[in-house]
Amino acid sequence: MSRFISIAVICLLQPVLGNSVRAEPIVEPLITAGDRDHWSFRPLERPALPTPTNDEWCRNPIDRFILAKRQEKQLASQPEADRPTLIRRLSFDLLGLPPTPAEIDAFEDDRAPNAYERLVDRLLNSHHYGERWAQHWLDLARFAETDGFEHDKVRSEAWKYRDWVIDALNADMPYSRFVAWQLAGDELSATGQPHIATTFCLSGPDMPDINSQEERRQNVMNELTGTVGSVLLGLQFGCAQCHDHKYDPISQADFYRLRAIFEPAVHVTKNQSLSVLKGNDKVPASYLMIRGDWRRRGPEVHPAFPRIVNPSQDTVKANTPTPSTGRRTALASWIAQANNPLPARVIANRVWQYHFGDGLSRTPSDFGTIGDEPTHPKLLDWLARELIENDWSLKHLHRLIVTSATYRQSSSIPQSAIRNPQSIDPGNLWLSRFPRRRLSGEAVRDAMFAASGSLSTARGGRGVMPPLPEELLKTLLKNQWKVNERESDHYRRSIYLFCRRNLRYPIFDAFDRPDGNASCPRRSESTTASQALLLLNSAFSFDAAQRLAGTLLATDPHINDDTLRDLFRRVVARQPTDEELRTVEDFRAQQTKLLIDESRSGAELALPCPTDIDPVAAAALTHICLALFNSNEFLYID
Repeated sequence: MSRFISIAVICLLQPVLGNSVRAEPIVEPLITAGDRDHWSFRPLERPALPTPTNDEWCRNPIDRFILAKRQEKQLASQPEADRPTLIRRLSFDLLGLPPTPAEIDAFEDDRAPNAYERLVDRLLNSHHYGERWAQHWLDLARFAETDGFEHDKVRSEAWKYRDWVIDALNADMPYSRFVAWQLAGDELSATGQPHIATTFCLSGPDMPDINSQEERRQNVMNELTGTVGSVLLGLQFGCAQCHDHKYDPISQADFYRLRAIFEPAVHVTKNQSLSVLKGNDKVPASYLMIRGDWRRRGPEVHPAFPRIVNPSQDTVKANTPTPSTGRRTALASWIAQANNPLPARVIANRVWQYHFGDGLSRTPSDFGTIGDEPTHPKLLDWLARELIENDWSLKHLHRLIVTSATYRQSSSIPQSAIRNPQSIDPGNLWLSRFPRRRLSGEAVRDAMFAASGSLSTARGGRGVMPPLPEELLKTLLKNQWKVNERESDHYRRSIYLFCRRNLRYPIFDAFDRPDGNASCPRRSESTTASQALLLLNSAFSFDAAQRLAGTLLATDPHINDDTLRDLFRRVVARQPTDEELRTVEDFRAQQTKLLIDESRSGAELALPCPTDIDPVAAAALTHICLALFNSNEFLYID
């Protein structure tokens, strides 16, 4: 039979009787040698390290792969960035927070040969690390604390999953176990609350009040299967829900076999939000649905791993005692096998992407036929094997990447290269410089409050709701946004803000945070007028600027060059130049005159700072703070 005949077409020819069809053998495309020869399906091997010439630049094995390719392309390396740039880059990258002036001073003064490595270790051991990197995973998990759709009802237990992810990453839980707990936490442990992790599987949008609860259950299982396929295996399984995949060797039967692994654990009750998977020893029969229509059952299918990445034809063996089938534990064990070519490649590529803006493959959730081949395939395989051989430690992978000479490069393009366009790598495919990147909305908000010391250090718990603009509140149903009474909660880290599927916090919305309706492997980075308007004119931005001005004045009520130097170090992590100092002083004089001319009262210019401060001078400093928050240098990481 032809490789391209669809199983769905065969099923359509069968006589439909009520809600079932006559059982016919499943006919699907065979997996060919050509299919298995695709780069992502090849066996995962540890390649030998390249031997580039003049390798003094290299600091660890990563650099050998990068330098060898760069020499092949006749591209030069950039020198190491200066220390203020490096600590700011590292701090935002690993913690999502700016370094304090004291931390900058300590790093600049530390002349020990391993000063940089010790800084990396300190940041990786900070509890803020989990708060930063959990957001990357929550984007993939389509996390939100509400159902979505018209009523967008609250999921009262969802925040526990967010906290679980943070804690697991801080503890450097091996990635294989991190995945296993999210697929089968309830099967793997009878103590504690391991089932909370399985919220991953049910985090997508849902409609609890739909009339047909069977339709709801089918939709949830389909969405779950597609997410597991894309996030853990880097394959677009959702495309095979209705028919054989058009490009990849994934049949419709492959989709429903993978779905059958989860089917006994998905239960729905009308008007109740989904929370966690619930094991069940009663195993329902699973069927292929003709054209993806839940009302048209096709042939029965049995749980199995995807054929293209299961050449040894391992079976789903249920070896866990009741009340669960053990199917999901078997899936977790199969994913963690060292000879499984996809899971380690996929997560290694994701970690690289979050550090450099682009993965070695630029389609992080699509390692299929039409996905992008990696620019450095041997490096990707080396990283994947390194991860496995170091107990799947993500922190080990982070440490390797950020201590490399590749990561420590300057982001600037030298004038000599600009005069010689052939020496420039326009898309930075070969990493001839560090890629300049914009901060996420969460990092922008956290940095603005951290600059003044206003950011709360409270951790965990239910999502908090800070004040929203009145015009946004009017778009919600009654009581859908109850502002927390305790003011300090309004200054919690962004990851702890309540995540409503139908309304994103304004600064997150402006800076491209996903809405949680689908897994997001890579955020867009738009540049829009609304971003500038929000940063310049919103009550949120003015509050942050006032707080920063108040902190500066509380330290020294006399506004002078030292005040402005402190301001620059808090916001952009460096000292201002003499020219910048003159420009800021001129701006302060202009603002002071304008404020005096407007004759505003002291109450209108009130700031959270000592009462003996001249309110006009304090207001002028606030405008300087606001201007620096709107600078390109604040929003981007060099």
